[in-house]
Amino acid sequence: MHPILFSAGSLRFPTYGALLVIGILGGLYVALRLGRREGLDPAQLLDFSTWLLLVALIGAKVLMVLADWSYYRRFPAEIFSTSTLLAGGVFYGGFIAATLFAAWYIRVRGLPPWKVVDVFAPAIALGQSVGRLGCFAAGCDYGKPAAFGWGVVFKNPVSHEIAGVPLGIRLYPTQVYESLATFLIFAFLLWWYSRKSRDGEVFVLYLGLYALARFFLEFLRGDEDRGFVFDHLLSTSQFVAVLAMVTAVWMALILRRNPRRQQVPEARNADGKGRGRTAGADPRPAKGKGQVSPRAAKQNRN
Repeated sequence: MHPILFSAGSLRFPTYGALLVIGILGGLYVALRLGRREGLDPAQLLDFSTWLLLVALIGAKVLMVLADWSYYRRFPAEIFSTSTLLAGGVFYGGFIAATLFAAWYIRVRGLPPWKVVDVFAPAIALGQSVGRLGCFAAGCDYGKPAAFGWGVVFKNPVSHEIAGVPLGIRLYPTQVYESLATFLIFAFLLWWYSRKSRDGEVFVLYLGLYALARFFLEFLRGDEDRGFVFDHLLSTSQFVAVLAMVTAVWMALILRRNPRRQQVPEARNADGKGRGRTAGADPRPAKGKGQVSPRAAKQNRN
């Protein structure tokens, strides 16, 4: 594909890094927009997002090392090598680390937990969709040799050097498949957001839908360094995906106990019609012509 976006002397700027930054910025924009709709402080969300990204990057690297521990145990210096530091890592490692950090941060800051995770769920899906295109450009997370259907042939030696992708062989474009899957999840979550009956539904939907998509996509993956469990019965990500699906079902049962988001009727218009508003919205009427101030009302009562 196109692993190097451009070069400046001896410096090479990877396409993966550029698309990763675009995905992060796009996800951050979505989170801040949805956060404003929920009445959350944008500055606090921005601070939270910064820490969340740092923790996620560390968690992704840690699970990458653990998943391929047989290699890193023999070559421990590789843990801190340039190739390891530049690698994206395992997504689920970053997700688990970020989730644990988020639970701590939300509790310490006194934020509404279900609202916050709902805000970030579509943002994560969008970031994944763009980021997987970066994987496609670099050649990492490649698929098995394609026996049927679509296939892609990598020819750039840099892709083989960076990611170890086989050259000259038609492979399943697993990166594109996951990019499309996560974009569809992102679109669905945005559509569902304004229709949710309880806070937390959007996050639970993301958790279950992505786990389901990732579980089946793993069958097409060809990179052996992502780790396996139960004597190669499941990949590391498949095992985590199963746990994520069980967690999503458990969280959905918990959410059913929570009260629904109430629609409070507004004052009716002159034609007798009015629109409901979500509970928690500002109940004060907008200032306008003909509105009596509280002070004037008190004087009239006197």
